[in-house]
Parts: sequence; C-alpha cells; structure tokens
Amino acid sequence: MKHNRISLITLLFLCAFIGNSYGQDKKPQPSPTATYSQKVGLTDVSITYSRPSKKGRTIFGELVPYGKLWRTGANRATKFTFSDDVKIAGKDLPAGSYALFTIPGEEEWTIIFNKTWDQGGTGNYKESEDALRVNIKSSKIAETVETFLINIEDNKPNSALIELLWGSTLVQIPLEVK
Repeated sequence: MKHNRISLITLLFLCAFIGNSYGQDKKPQPSPTATYSQKVGLTDVSITYSRPSKKGRTIFGELVPYGKLWRTGANRATKFTFSDDVKIAGKDLPAGSYALFTIPGEEEWTIIFNKTWDQGGTGNYKESEDALRVNIKSSKIAETVETFLINIEDNKPNSALIELLWGSTLVQIPLEVK
C-alpha cells in the first residue's frame, strides 16, 4: 500500500513538472494579434486582427490571390466593433461587431462586413450573413509596408478613413458617423 502511495505521488509530481515545462515554452506568433481602438466623432471603433509580415513575398495576386475571399489578416477573421450605427462608403451599417472579409482585385476590392464575427479563416464564411458589401478602389504606394496594418486616418468630427496597408497596396474605406 505504501509503495502504491509513493508511486502515485511520484506520478503526480512528474505530471505537474511536465505540465509546467510545456506551459513555459512560449514563442512569439508569426502573425501577432493587434487591437486598435479609435473614437471617430462620438463612436468607438475597435479592431482586433492578426498582422502577417511580407517576408520577401509578393502579397496581392500571389500569397493573397486576386478575386478570392480573404479573411483580411491572419489566424482568425478580423473583428470590427462599432458602438453606434455608421456608414461605410455611404451605406448603412448598424452598431455591433463584424468580421471583415475582402476580395482583393488589382484595382478594386470588395469590402465585406459579416455578422458572424467570431470565426477563423474563410472556411465557415456564409455570404448570407453579410451585413454590408461595398467596392473600393485600391491604390499603389511608393513605400513598402512589411507588416499588414489596419489604421484609421483623416479623423474628423463625423468621418474618417479605415486604411488597409500591406506591401505596396493601400485601400481607404470611407467611414461616416453621426
């Protein structure tokens, strides 16, 4: 009986030691998660997304194919939250949380705000859950952006631009608030 108790204690100790060893083996993610919050007018805008890096690759047209649905970042779908109703490129979008998907094109992108915000990749995407789709012209920029970036620029009392930047591509999505 004593031998079984010692074996059990030894086994528990080893499990705890091994569990702690694995728990401490943390490595940085290749596409780290970022959270960006900005007040536009009186509306809180929050963005949570993962930021992949270029790493010498050609991004749009190769790594991210033209004409195909993209989760617009890495890992899980990018999440946008608006505290109030907004307009995206002149179209109404109710307050709430959304997954951002895009369909990149050489000169124009389809921007999609999907009601099912908590999803990974494009595998569970359903077009029937789209809250809003708009087409936006893309442009080329002189500098190269190494790590994917979503930003809010040109912030005014009732408008701003949501910017998607990666490689030499810039997409500016007009945002209007009350």
